[in-house]
Amino acid sequence: MNRLIEKIAKTDSKVKRIIDERWDDFTAMHRTGEDKWFSELCFCILTANTSAEMGVRVQKALGYEGFAKIPDKKLARALRDAGARFYNTRAGYIIAARRYDGKLKETITGLGNQFKAREWLFRNVKGIGYKEASHFLRNVGYGNVAILDKHILNILRRYDLIGDFKRVGKRRYIAIEHVLRHIAETAHMPLGKLDLYLWYFKTGKVLK
Repeated sequence: MNRLIEKIAKTDSKVKRIIDERWDDFTAMHRTGEDKWFSELCFCILTANTSAEMGVRVQKALGYEGFAKIPDKKLARALRDAGARFYNTRAGYIIAARRYDGKLKETITGLGNQFKAREWLFRNVKGIGYKEASHFLRNVGYGNVAILDKHILNILRRYDLIGDFKRVGKRRYIAIEHVLRHIAETAHMPLGKLDLYLWYFKTGKVLK
């Protein structure tokens, strides 16, 4: 763990500034309205088992208006034209999520904490697993959840912080999250911000 913390400390100052700016973006998202939160939820639905870059492109192309209001029969085509993968399946998930449009932020913030919120998302939003729920919560300003995608898991394996396994179920997800939380606390940063550093180490990019 110390080797990883040392790597974080030695990160180029320019990259640190970019990460700080991205973290400020997430903090600012917490103060935005229902439309921004719903758009971000759709972004996270789109990125599951695909890529953040693709999700960003589609989100920019459709925006809240597209995600919320394109007629059901036309949404899959709009997603396809914007470059989304699995556009038929994802269109179905977004259409199902529309029932929460206009009350998503109120629902999430009313649950009291991010762990209850993650469980609610996992149980109630189609296409959202623990990773995607954590991704959404981090992006709207909740700092104490981990996004365990393949890049983060590979980094943790490289530093011998977790073992090798094929599947990350709920129990294992929470156990790995505890490992990351300990690293974040030692590095004096929020867990969600640590994710940006680890993702950068693996990909050379700072996205969302």
